[in-house]
Amino acid sequence: MVWGCITDFFTYETTKSVVVKSWSVGIINRIVQLLIIVYFAGWVFLHEKAYQTTDTGIESSVMTKVKGFGYQNGLVMDVADYVSPPQGASVFCIITKLIVTENQFQGKCKQVKSIRRHFLSSLSGVITGRCLSSNNKTGSCEIKGWCPSEDDTIKVVPMLEVENFTIFIKNSVRFPLFNVTRGNFPSTMNSSQIKKCNYDPVQSPFCPIFRVGDVLKYTGQTVGDIAEKGGEIGINIQWICNLDVDVENCVPNYAFTRLDAPFAKNYVSKGYNFRFAKYFKTVNGTEFRTLHKAFAIRFDVMVTGKAGKFDTIPTLINLVAAFTSIGLGTVLCDIILLNFLKGADQYKAKKFEENPSSSSHQHLDKGKSTTTACSISLLNG
Repeated sequence: MVWGCITDFFTYETTKSVVVKSWSVGIINRIVQLLIIVYFAGWVFLHEKAYQTTDTGIESSVMTKVKGFGYQNGLVMDVADYVSPPQGASVFCIITKLIVTENQFQGKCKQVKSIRRHFLSSLSGVITGRCLSSNNKTGSCEIKGWCPSEDDTIKVVPMLEVENFTIFIKNSVRFPLFNVTRGNFPSTMNSSQIKKCNYDPVQSPFCPIFRVGDVLKYTGQTVGDIAEKGGEIGINIQWICNLDVDVENCVPNYAFTRLDAPFAKNYVSKGYNFRFAKYFKTVNGTEFRTLHKAFAIRFDVMVTGKAGKFDTIPTLINLVAAFTSIGLGTVLCDIILLNFLKGADQYKAKKFEENPSSSSHQHLDKGKSTTTACSISLLNG
């Protein structure tokens, strides 16, 4: 038994060439091979460009600038009034509505909103525990904090002129693997051309100035929908560059989306707002403030990209994978021949043959050994 295990271990398998004349198997074999060739040639090499080395770790810089005038609470608003933060970063807000609570001092006063549960603090300050009755039936909780407390239920007309504001976006990207740097508008474009242009995906796809109303339109929104409660808009600058051709063809593509769309129809946490305060002091040094609750359109400028260039190593790897995959047609045909076609037992007898070592040596001496070519020809039969 031990000797049998040893002899079984020291064996060698080689492929025997068998010609099977069958139209059905031949057609299946060629169709499978054709599909594999089309897949690798069309999808892997042409579409996915598997012959290239790619760089997705882009280095990016974004600068923004907003221009326009509007009306809020009867006052003319300019950029310094409605843009936050003012530094021109990739994330910025355009304030469309302000609820202002003026002359707030530290002290005690009544809570404007009713409190239905027992909390130690409210939206405007810390609850003292006293009830300030306004009549015989109702009352308000007393709070300690900035007084008078904010009343954000008052009606304020939003600044609808935001529709005609413009956003200038300056974006530069670098692909460090290839040391290629690109900008989002042509270097030949001068200042007068930039001032006159307005982004349009067909007419002016490389203009860096975007009208707010157009951006909202591309996301399926209107100023009336978003100015009242605010919202979040995403501007995605996508760089897909094939560096095997002229680098001037490496240009950006813009996409626009409303980022808070899943919450647009919610009853709570709807839109986008934040608070900020401006602080002052009286003549005697007492500090007071003006509180602003701002409803705004928040813009997030996001940059993604990928650059590719021909490289020998990925080309060879994918070519080997393609040639190897063509052999799947042979595997499929063998499965059909061995299990489903009439005469499968005869095919098994022809394909698989076991010869003892001595017998094999005798056959070789007589020049009657079988060929070991690794191929299958499937022809008419």
